[in-house]
Amino acid sequence: MNLLKPQVNPPLWLLAELTYRCPLQCPYCSNPLDFAKQEQELTTAQWIKVFEQAREMGAVQLGFSGGEPLVRKDLPELIRAARDLGFYTNLITSGIGLTEKKIDAFADAGLDHIQISFQASDETLNAALAGSAKAFQQKLAMAKAVKAHGYPMVLNFVLHRHNIDQIDRIIELSIELEADDVELATCQFYGWAQLNREGLLPTREQIARAEQVVHHYREKMADKGNLANLLFVTPDYYEERPKGCMGGWGAIFLSVTPEGMALPCHSARQLPVEFPSVLEHSLQHIWYESFGFNKYRGFDWMPEPCRSCSEKEKDFGGCRCQAFMLTGNADNADPVCGKSPHHGKILAAREQANCTNMQISELQFRNRANSQLIYRGQPS
Repeated sequence: MNLLKPQVNPPLWLLAELTYRCPLQCPYCSNPLDFAKQEQELTTAQWIKVFEQAREMGAVQLGFSGGEPLVRKDLPELIRAARDLGFYTNLITSGIGLTEKKIDAFADAGLDHIQISFQASDETLNAALAGSAKAFQQKLAMAKAVKAHGYPMVLNFVLHRHNIDQIDRIIELSIELEADDVELATCQFYGWAQLNREGLLPTREQIARAEQVVHHYREKMADKGNLANLLFVTPDYYEERPKGCMGGWGAIFLSVTPEGMALPCHSARQLPVEFPSVLEHSLQHIWYESFGFNKYRGFDWMPEPCRSCSEKEKDFGGCRCQAFMLTGNADNADPVCGKSPHHGKILAAREQANCTNMQISELQFRNRANSQLIYRGQPS
């Protein structure tokens, strides 16, 4: 706890977004739409300095993410530095570029945890979504290699209207791979997912069917004693109360982008808020003193009906990024909330999901060419 700001606890979770480079082009990626104009990446030494400062403040868990973090040749060095500082380390990867030799190197460096993401349960749909015909078999091979090396088998499937109806096959694939933890995370609409929302948001009926399937498998697996943790995350758009985003603004989570911008969540850079750089300020200053990290802490910033709501200490007013994307003002009540005056935007999105026939080929895929087209039309 900081003596100057005793009401603010230190960050516990540091997300190191090492790069925006990625061999895949998933249309639901949470990376910013203008990632192509971000050419700079922190050096090895700069990243290690960030790790040292975060650990000194009290952070205990460090996630390596991207883009695809495997494209960083210094990844083993970064893992070792983080582990030597005492972090619990987690690699979040598509598995593309992973090899058994690299798994050995990561294990030797002290990596604690590897999570591999899949786009679908079959090769054809996985290729259509990832933009790579080879991705599925590579993911299968590396998932098995990770398990064989003694790591827990942790899989992530991002669900949306084009793959949620195969959720039973997704779970069966997870069982076949002897998964220990599986996260079935229905698409959350930030970054490229928000751009493609019309073609990605499932219908309420799809969500209901998926919940039934998950419930069935949970009961089935409990009897057999495997697949202990099967997590199913529904999209905010079918809730009547917002989630407690990131455990509260600037409360637990701190993300650092490839070029060094520090954020209270990985989507916050889209907000009209000035966020500081780790190249210009210490993490101590950024976390406790910067305008960006204090902007939505506590309850004083809240408008009505949030300020008078009995649930504000649970949901912290909901997601600021979602409020900004849907209403144009990050100060507004999260439209997901049934009490929000902007809830009609969520209802309209649900209705649109019932009517759209958008195919995968019509989505805007996350790639450098599309990013360049998007940001050329934006003021710098």
